[in-house]
Amino acid sequence: MNISELESERLTQAKISFTTRHVDFQAIATLLSGDIKPECGDLLLARVDQTGQHERLELCDGRKAIMFPGDEVIICYGNRYAPDQFEAEIPEDLSPCHLAAAGGIAAKVLSQHTKMKPPTAITPIGLLGDKQGKRINLADWALPATSYIGQHPYTIAVVGTSMNSGKTTTAANLIRGLVNSGMKVGAAKVTGTGAGGDIWLMRDAGASLVLDFTCAGFPSTYRATLKQVQGILDLLTNHLAAEGVDVIVLEVADGLYQEETSALVSSLAFRNTVDGVLFATGSALGAAAGMEWLQRYQLPVLVISGLVTASPLAAREAQKATALPIFDLQMLREQAVDLLQRVKAAKAVVPSPRPFSDLVLTKQLSTT
Repeated sequence: MNISELESERLTQAKISFTTRHVDFQAIATLLSGDIKPECGDLLLARVDQTGQHERLELCDGRKAIMFPGDEVIICYGNRYAPDQFEAEIPEDLSPCHLAAAGGIAAKVLSQHTKMKPPTAITPIGLLGDKQGKRINLADWALPATSYIGQHPYTIAVVGTSMNSGKTTTAANLIRGLVNSGMKVGAAKVTGTGAGGDIWLMRDAGASLVLDFTCAGFPSTYRATLKQVQGILDLLTNHLAAEGVDVIVLEVADGLYQEETSALVSSLAFRNTVDGVLFATGSALGAAAGMEWLQRYQLPVLVISGLVTASPLAAREAQKATALPIFDLQMLREQAVDLLQRVKAAKAVVPSPRPFSDLVLTKQLSTT
């Protein structure tokens, strides 16, 4: 491995991606190159060779900056799972690879949706290191564990059939309805790939604090272990609870068949944290299958929402298939308090078996 000094001017001239926004760039002093195997969360300086699907890089402030061939960017290594876009994995070395997500994920693309252009090609110049030559990783700036020991706020999770089923929009409109009623709402995206769009939407809806897995030191959660994903859930909800919010709204990315989502949502830790579930889907068949899956794990599904509500006919089919209320966006805003009252009533009948701070991750659930 070669360690060289990194000029501060070169650092400041690079386009800095959203996924790296928590890093203290004053700590970066060296560039590491040569025979190195990158790890998830490692920051790197890379050169843009040819733009493809991602012509813009989302910066720390959310602005999407146009990239030109020859630009230097600061991104981080991570895996990606996106059926509508790319499947990608961290390469074994610093050889040329791809920008797999606009939020700043460097990876080698393995497959892609047919509607996608070829991925943007990049060449890693080197990993970023501190003064001692130690590689800089997102995990170095993860939120610390909190000392919060109280009962957790009522927590509602939004899950769905797949990517782009309407989960974030559902969560945002639920948040808006709760905020309109005078409640202080905290929100978190527990899994997914680092990007600002979902966070900005939930913040625009009125959430007082919005966190995501990058706050826990993960650029993405694809190929994270169950123990790691449960740790993200615990860390983010603890921080939101410590802020004194009345309600927590969570979004779990992708669909119930995605490996990390499936493992988390079916876990005891998730059931002990979440008091109610909203299910987002685009079809009646998806609603019925999702409802069956969630009931298998005794999760309290409140309503069906998402893209299915764009079609009155599809919504009626979903209602008939599940016998659950179908909430469009207006209903989510106007009846958010009613949904919360249903959660409270159910909790009064069956109180939480343990306080929030005592979540125990059993050995069985912690296996990968």
